Amino acid sequence: MHHVSSEGPRLVPYRATLDIPHELVEHVSWLIHARRCEGGTRWRKLGCFHQALLALVHLRKNETLPQLAAGFGISTATAWRYVDETFEVLASWGPGLQEALVGLGEGDFVIVDGTLIPIDRIAADEPYYSQKHRKHGMNVQVIARSDGTPLWFSRATPGRTHDLTAARAHGIVQACLTRQILVLADRAYQGAGATFRTPYYHHSEQPQHYQQFNRDHARLRSPGERAFAQLKTWRLLRRARCSTRRIGTAVQAVHTLLTCSYSG
Repeated sequence: MHHVSSEGPRLVPYRATLDIPHELVEHVSWLIHARRCEGGTRWRKLGCFHQALLALVHLRKNETLPQLAAGFGISTATAWRYVDETFEVLASWGPGLQEALVGLGEGDFVIVDGTLIPIDRIAADEPYYSQKHRKHGMNVQVIARSDGTPLWFSRATPGRTHDLTAARAHGIVQACLTRQILVLADRAYQGAGATFRTPYYHHSEQPQHYQQFNRDHARLRSPGERAFAQLKTWRLLRRARCSTRRIGTAVQAVHTLLTCSYSG
């Protein structure tokens, strides 16, 4: 006679590869090691390297914490704690807005845009519903170089936040004005004034030079999509199942990882 376990199905661990450089895992493990030394942390179930690997698998593959826990031979609660700790460590190394703009000034231009990080929410959660994207999510603003390399990602705000409102709230408009940095942005930022340049409305009805301006504007802005493409190679940010608070920390953690990749 077969008995059905009251504990539910057991998870089976398996080996898999992760499509990131070994050096990046080592770098993250050194950051974790430094944090442990700073806090006087003693023995842990996982060493620094495997803790780093655990968090990077979660970010890159968006596997659930019970799946990760089974694969690494730890409890779900421990996996949660390790991931949270690693996100916090990485986020602490991300540049602030003013720091990100160092070296830029009059004569330079950047691309500013917003994206939505989709989340699991019900229709009643109105603050998180984006009319523009027709889904629930969190609004994240990016400042990118002219070649699309991300300079700075904002904290995450509820999805219904308008891009211009977010840019003002995060201090992007004022920071770029102070440094006299030209900003190329889409029509969502019309009204920002300052150093922002946005396309003309109804350009097909305007004189030829208006149409040419819009074409040139679109061409110069197009590399900005690369910043979001880089962000969302980390699959956790394609559809986040975590709390809205952790999404902002995850974005900052990924920014640090991207910075490591570019500098390496």
